[in-house]
Amino acid sequence: MMRTFTPWLVLACRLGVGGVFLYAAWDKLLHPQAFAQAIHFYHLVPASLLHPWAHLLPVLEIVVGLALVLGLLQRGAALLAGGLTVVFMVAIAAALARGLDISCGCFHTDGGHGVGLELLVRDTVLLAACLPVVFARRGGPGLDDLRRH
Repeated sequence: MMRTFTPWLVLACRLGVGGVFLYAAWDKLLHPQAFAQAIHFYHLVPASLLHPWAHLLPVLEIVVGLALVLGLLQRGAALLAGGLTVVFMVAIAAALARGLDISCGCFHTDGGHGVGLELLVRDTVLLAACLPVVFARRGGPGLDDLRRH
């Protein structure tokens, strides 16, 4: 069931989530080898998939981030952003459960923030910000408006 959200709330959520995804992708895109190492530390991906993931994930984050910021296919982009955020949350929870003392690799490949409960809280907020975009009747101003006319 679609909910009524103010277009400005949806726009704020779109821009916030999209901006986070664009910012998160930048350093990973510039340093794929270091990002592959960060992925390796989670011990969730086979070695043969580390480099493909290290190249694919930042590109996907950029596509999702741009779609949200520009308001293009925004419901699908928010759904992908939410799905990726859930995957990140599962990886963080798995690392915490196994007692791994690692950098999350979220925004910076050169150390960055260590895995901890505050990351799960941050990602929960990010996931919650995806929901108005997914469930809104209208997504606020964006390129989707041009496709409707």
